[in-house]
Amino acid sequence: MSADMDDAFVQAPEHRPKMPLIQATDVPVIDISPMLMLPPGNMDALVSELSVASREWGIFMVVGHGIPEGTVTRALEAGHAFFALPAEKKAVMRRTEAAPAVGYFDEEHLQNIRDWKEVFDFFPHEPPPVGEVDDNLVFKNKWPEEDDLPGFRDALEEYANAMEELAFMLLELIARSLNLRPDQFHGFFGDQTTIMRISRYPPCPRPDLALGNGRHKDSGALTILYQDDVGGLDIRRRSDGEWLRVKPVHGSFVVNIGDLIQVWTNDKYESVEHRVSLNSEKVRFSIPYFLNPSINTIIEPLPETVSAEDPPKYNSYSWGEFFSTRRKAGFKKHVVQINTETAQFRKQSTDCVE
Repeated sequence: MSADMDDAFVQAPEHRPKMPLIQATDVPVIDISPMLMLPPGNMDALVSELSVASREWGIFMVVGHGIPEGTVTRALEAGHAFFALPAEKKAVMRRTEAAPAVGYFDEEHLQNIRDWKEVFDFFPHEPPPVGEVDDNLVFKNKWPEEDDLPGFRDALEEYANAMEELAFMLLELIARSLNLRPDQFHGFFGDQTTIMRISRYPPCPRPDLALGNGRHKDSGALTILYQDDVGGLDIRRRSDGEWLRVKPVHGSFVVNIGDLIQVWTNDKYESVEHRVSLNSEKVRFSIPYFLNPSINTIIEPLPETVSAEDPPKYNSYSWGEFFSTRRKAGFKKHVVQINTETAQFRKQSTDCVE
């Protein structure tokens, strides 16, 4: 064990990154510019591409999205400025157990192992009170003082607005690919619990032992990710369980199918397991946008995606209760492991009506 690294960061031997990783050169890159045309372009081809990517990969990259480069640059510059603040100023915005979803944090635990990163999280739309779920959970953003970081909030909110437009375009394409109404998913996101994050992954003295993000699947609907050119996003290939590195593509956003899409589609589309690997020389920045539904949403397979031949594979569950549990679980290491995986709601085969 290196003296430069606390044991809290060290992954179990079977989960440590093995280098060099295979480059995932065939992750689909989808040009969604037909969505922006008036009238729309060739939607059939676009929908078909997205369907194949969602079924076979659970992850793809989008280009032709129409988001100005300046919007991304301003958000990225804001992130650099935030993490350069003195520690005492970041501490003012530190995440707490009462408010485990917002603010600054550098002690996040996935799989009960500490991640090698620091983050700033905020709600693009602050959700309403959730007393029926958890009387103590606070959903109020923590922003730095304008004098400390002029334009910080404006830059991130501009970026979040652009991500929301892109997210709803993607939801429409997913719905079309399943022969559903284009707005089939929109109603789930009224008082949404969507979170936007800026992540900073410092150089790590032992990248062979630690991870920036431990292996996991995203529990929400979609994740839209900007990653800089340093790279580090790894995905697990379904066919053989091998980890592959997703090479950054300039001007693109990475889109992960989340667990909610998997449940809503009754496993027609599956979320992808992924992680973030580190390096010993370069800082890596990323900006993930986690599209999440309203607190009061009940999650279950859509009626249109099930049949007598393909009965529901999941029991229904409350997004609010699940969201609360998952956010608190990442706050610190737990003596007793808490189940924060959507897989816990999968029905046993004997539950399904044949």
